[in-house]
Amino acid sequence: MKRKYIISIGLFAIILLIAYKLTANKKTINENNKPEKKVAVKIPVKYTAAKEQLLEVSLIKTGNLAPFKESKVITTTSGILQNVRFELGDQVRQGQVLAVMDNRAAQLDFQKAESNLAKLRADLQTYTELYEGKAATKEKVNQLRQDYNDALVQVDQIKKQMSDASIKAPTSGTISVKSMEAGIFANAGSEIATIVNLSRTKVQVNLTEAEVYQVRTGQSVKITTDVYMNAVFAGKVTFISPQADVTHNYMVEIIIANPSKTPLRPGTFVYADFSQKSRQNILTIPREALTESVKNASVYVIGPGNKVALTPVQSGREMGGSIEVISGLKAGDRVVTSGQINLKNGTEVSLSN
Repeated sequence: MKRKYIISIGLFAIILLIAYKLTANKKTINENNKPEKKVAVKIPVKYTAAKEQLLEVSLIKTGNLAPFKESKVITTTSGILQNVRFELGDQVRQGQVLAVMDNRAAQLDFQKAESNLAKLRADLQTYTELYEGKAATKEKVNQLRQDYNDALVQVDQIKKQMSDASIKAPTSGTISVKSMEAGIFANAGSEIATIVNLSRTKVQVNLTEAEVYQVRTGQSVKITTDVYMNAVFAGKVTFISPQADVTHNYMVEIIIANPSKTPLRPGTFVYADFSQKSRQNILTIPREALTESVKNASVYVIGPGNKVALTPVQSGREMGGSIEVISGLKAGDRVVTSGQINLKNGTEVSLSN
C-alpha cells in the first residue's frame, strides 16, 4: 500500500513537470511569434540653408598677348630686289616705300607704249579730219580709234607694273621679320617682311560654355602679368566667337593699350580678370546639394519632423562652389548637402552641419 502511494506521488510529480515544461515552451513560442516592433532609422545627413547674397561673378582666365595688327609685306610682281630700305626693328608708317624692284624693262616698255600711243593719237586725228572731208572711210577711223584705246590700256598697265615695283608698307608698325635682302630674285607673291602694330595689343583667351555666357562685348577687363607685378592694364572685350571649337571652347579677344612706360610684347603670358560685382541679390546653394546635373537640377529639402522632400529647382549661374537658384527654393530652406544617396521622399534624417 505504501509502495503504491509512493509510485502515485512520483507519477503526479512527473506529470506536473511535463505540464510545466509544456507551458514554458508555449510561452516561449508565443513570445517568438509576436511581431517585432519596428524602430525608425534616421539617416544622418549634412545640410545648409539657401541664402541670398550679392551677385559677384568671379572669372579669371589665362591668355597670351598677340599684336593688334600683323601684316605681311608681299611683292605683286616678279623681279630682282634692287633696293631694300628697312632693317629689323625699324618703325615704318603705312604707305612708306620699303623696297624697290628692278623695273628697267618696264621703263623701256613704257617709253615704247607712249611713243605708239602718240603716233596713234596723231593718226586718229588726221583720219578723223579726212573722214569729215570724205577722204577716208568710217571703218578706217573706227579701227584707229580701237587701236588708240588699246594703246591707252597698255600704257596704264605698264604704269601699274612700274608702280608695283615700289613695295609699300600695308600698315604702320615695327618690322619683326625681314625675309629677303637686296639682289635676290623674288616671284610675285613673295613675302619680304612682316610688320606688327604694337600701339595696342590684344589678349586671346578661351572660355567654356558656362563662362562665355557671363561675358559681353564691350565689357571692361583687368589685365595683369608677372612681367609687371604692380601694373594693371585696362582692356575691353571686342570679340566673342559665335561658335565653339572642337574642344567646346569659345575664343574671346580683348584689346588693351600698350603704354610706352610698360610696353607689352606679343607672346607674353597674362591674366584676364572678368570678375564683376552688381547690386543684385540672388539665392544660392552649394553645388554639391544638387542630386542631378545642372540642367535637371533637384535637391532634398528638409521639412517638418526632419523629413525630406525631393524638390526640382531651376539653376542659374555657377559662382565657384555655389550655384544660383532661380526658382524652386526660398531663402532659409534647408537643403541636404551630403548623404543624398541614401534618401527618398519622406525619409527622416538626423542633422549635422
